[in-house]
Amino acid sequence: MNIRWDAEGYRDRFSFVSSYGEGLLELIDLRKDMRVVDLGCGNGRLTKELARCGARVLGIDSSESQIEIARQTYPDLSFELADAASFEAPEPQEVVFSNAMLHWVDRGRQPAVLGCVQETLVEGGQFVFEMGGAGNNRTIHDALRRVFEERGYSYHMPFFFPTIGEYAPLLEQAGLLVTSLTLFDRPTRLAGENGMADWIGMFVKEPFDRCGIASAERDEMVAEASVRLRAELFCGGAWFADYVRLRGKCVKDAAR
Repeated sequence: MNIRWDAEGYRDRFSFVSSYGEGLLELIDLRKDMRVVDLGCGNGRLTKELARCGARVLGIDSSESQIEIARQTYPDLSFELADAASFEAPEPQEVVFSNAMLHWVDRGRQPAVLGCVQETLVEGGQFVFEMGGAGNNRTIHDALRRVFEERGYSYHMPFFFPTIGEYAPLLEQAGLLVTSLTLFDRPTRLAGENGMADWIGMFVKEPFDRCGIASAERDEMVAEASVRLRAELFCGGAWFADYVRLRGKCVKDAAR
């Protein structure tokens, strides 16, 4: 993972991430007492929803601050600090669920993550996920890239946003049979007058850190990018982020 989470700020200002994930739960063929891993559980909100549906759920995340908040908020549930590319569940699982996490994993580490998913599932087990897809936040990243280049910096894209054609082979090479895979636009309203600056500050840290950009200049650059983005992404008195999501469901291939 390539982010230092402000877990409290994420919980307080960006709850829409887990809210959208509630719809993803509907893709799971869920029965009472099913064993489920919530991979990239964050603050545990969707882990709790899975438990309310009757699952025996384990939340896994690589962020200490997110796991700390999850444990404090839902002390009756189980959470583990672990890397998505090397996690091991205590017993075989019937479902692995992942919302808004996989795009944080570099392309080169995707096979390791998907291999762990496949290893932890029983035969016929379900993998249900949603992540950023091709074109996700393209307008925002293009504006940031221009601001970086004008100041003599190189902008490094910190995310992996695949196409269907790019991600389906990775899933199948890992022994996960794709039953559905959809790429769709989801323009998402951001909260407050400074919604875009707040969004960039929360989710796009790595390019600034990589270039060693000090906080004062960072603030200037975010403000410049926000000015450039206003014409396209500020509408009706509110900021919107140009999200594109890749949503899928797979089953563990018994032949692999």
